Amino acid sequence: MSFGVVMICHTALDRVAQVARFWAAGGVPVAIHLDAAVPDVAFDALRRSLADVDAVGFTRRYRCAWGTWSLVAAAQAGAEMILSRAPHVGHVYLTSGACLPLRPVADLADYLAACPDTDFIESATTADTEWTIGGLDIERFTLRFPFGWKTQRRLFDAYVDLQRRLGFRRRIPSGITPHLGSQWWCLSRKTLSAILTDPDRGRYDRYFRRVWIPDESYFQTLARRHSDRIESRSLTLARFDALGKPYVFYDDHQKVLRRSGFFVARKIWPGAEGLYRGFLSPDLERSRAEPDPMPLERLFRAATERRLRGRPGLYMQSRLPRRDREQGKTAAPYSVFQGFGELFEDFGGWLAQQIPADVHGHLFAPGRAEFAGGQRGFRGGLSDSAGLRDYDPRAFLTSLIWNSRGTRQCFLFGPRDAQEINWFIATDPQAQISVISGAWVVPLFRAGGDFAAIRQEATRLHRIETRHLEILRSVHTQARLRIWTLADFLDDPATPLQAIVDEISPRRQQPLTTLPRMVDLTGFGGFLQKLRNQGLQPRLIGNFPIGHEAMLRGPVQPAARNT
Repeated sequence: MSFGVVMICHTALDRVAQVARFWAAGGVPVAIHLDAAVPDVAFDALRRSLADVDAVGFTRRYRCAWGTWSLVAAAQAGAEMILSRAPHVGHVYLTSGACLPLRPVADLADYLAACPDTDFIESATTADTEWTIGGLDIERFTLRFPFGWKTQRRLFDAYVDLQRRLGFRRRIPSGITPHLGSQWWCLSRKTLSAILTDPDRGRYDRYFRRVWIPDESYFQTLARRHSDRIESRSLTLARFDALGKPYVFYDDHQKVLRRSGFFVARKIWPGAEGLYRGFLSPDLERSRAEPDPMPLERLFRAATERRLRGRPGLYMQSRLPRRDREQGKTAAPYSVFQGFGELFEDFGGWLAQQIPADVHGHLFAPGRAEFAGGQRGFRGGLSDSAGLRDYDPRAFLTSLIWNSRGTRQCFLFGPRDAQEINWFIATDPQAQISVISGAWVVPLFRAGGDFAAIRQEATRLHRIETRHLEILRSVHTQARLRIWTLADFLDDPATPLQAIVDEISPRRQQPLTTLPRMVDLTGFGGFLQKLRNQGLQPRLIGNFPIGHEAMLRGPVQPAARNT
């Protein structure tokens, strides 16, 4: 057989024994290093469970700590055992106790036999790649690291900071250029023997004892010194997330692992019974496929993107967004109508007949959220309670849109509503906002009553809408806007309504045959003049002269369309 396996193990010893038997059954010599931190009782039990397997041996034990020299020492001990006990071995494959073979032993044996002088080890300089994730690059080779990063974090950080302040730099030994890469390598006998018997090994070992995470640089660096042919890749599937932590594979990843073409995968959940049963089966089909990381890379990139940015418009407890850094404010397009409910009778009922949509009333009305059809609750468990809605208006709106994907959401808005949401919708590319400015004055006109109170309310609403229009016209606005003054809209209401419906439902491809019924505006011009006489200048309404309302009497005709 052309290769041997070194297993560096810490936990899940039942799985270690299971995988070791699989390798040995294929004629592969196995050297197991068990962390010295594991109790002797567990170690003795593992040895007894494999006592009948002659191909399995146990190396000298080191107490292993992440990022320290102990992991290199464990790999050296395992490699020396394989090379000394199995002179026929052409390659040594380094694995962990959490690794799982994905293909028959014969597949890997044939693959390595076809390239006897090739070393499969990821190996790149810090200048050539951004291989590390959130850690040190060249400094791991020029500073000293006597403290464990996980177990002595304060001492680790303080000592690194002290060395930086003092300008301390270690000298890199002559004859080597530091390289980095995955610790899961497969080296040829020639290269591995040269590394372990190098006359300068003592000097290199002393240097790497104080390098940070030397298991990702020791063999990767020295292989460059001794190898004739390096393929800078690993035959083991091992991927890391955005925080540098390894992905863990479970039973539902079985199809993905089979398609990968890799010979070994790490890191496998010890409870993944389906994976261990399926891949350690003696009936596993052989394949000549080349390990292909690209399909998996796409999946991992998508997973990383999903974790870091989330899905458009979805806010979840594990990824609270920062304002203006969201992955999409909302999940689907929606429409906001300002002034239409004031100008037309039952505008929502008419619009619902024209387009497939949920047409709500004033969702941000002071008293309650006016859901479509007068419902007291809506999809996603949303309540019409104004108190619950106003606790987090943005969450209210995004939940409404997210839970209604597939159905367009439309709602009314105006200066009488809660205004906290206005910046959010103005900067949302999914929003389509149609505004008839000054239409808020129509209900005041129709209500009648004490004119001093009407003037005071008109002043308040005018101020609110002015501020809202400033937001909508801001350079930060990303919503699609249509803004008419009330006077301009009343000159030709059919054309804007047709344009709005066409934009919401572009496949409709037919002219409007009916339009919403406009409220009676008889005397409206005189009402506006009275407001002006009282000192209010309702500029948002536009140029609406006295008597203009007479032109609006009678049914509004649909706009003609060019065919």
